[in-house]
Amino acid sequence: MQDAEDTDLIREYKTTGKLDFLAALYQRYMSLVYGVCLKYFDEDASKDAVMQIFEELIGKLKQHEVQNFKSWLHVLTRNHCLMKLRAMKNKESRQVSIDDHPVVENEEIGHHENGMTLEDNLQSMEKCLETLPEEQKRSVDLFYLQEKSYREVSVITGYEMNKVKSYIQNGKRNLKICMEQQDV
Repeated sequence: MQDAEDTDLIREYKTTGKLDFLAALYQRYMSLVYGVCLKYFDEDASKDAVMQIFEELIGKLKQHEVQNFKSWLHVLTRNHCLMKLRAMKNKESRQVSIDDHPVVENEEIGHHENGMTLEDNLQSMEKCLETLPEEQKRSVDLFYLQEKSYREVSVITGYEMNKVKSYIQNGKRNLKICMEQQDV
């Protein structure tokens, strides 16, 4: 099973329903999933999330046609983390006070790097990404969000390598400016 392609393992899992195939596939990308989770949670919560995402995969992989498993899993992981953050935020907003003393004194406690502002930053970044010129938006999306190399971005877009580097650098700067303006 080590040498099997991702698509072969997916096909075998969908055909047989055996978790061995899914486990072999997931094992390849577990460190990626854990790394994404660490951006949102502490170590223990990230380990829990890795297991929850595997459980989620059992059903979701049967429902979806997946062309690029690594990219699809990255998006699934990010969405899982964001949904957990939203659930935590909703739970905290419903906390009752006891004898007029809040149960949770500081809502930021327990969130890795203040997770709520992270979600807000992601939403702000998505809005600002839409304001960029098309070349910058496309280059930034491919380089940062789809994790393509400069060369891959150049091949996909047809832009010259120097242009790609320029679009990414300027796009990153313009994103930062836009997001700072939204914070004001």
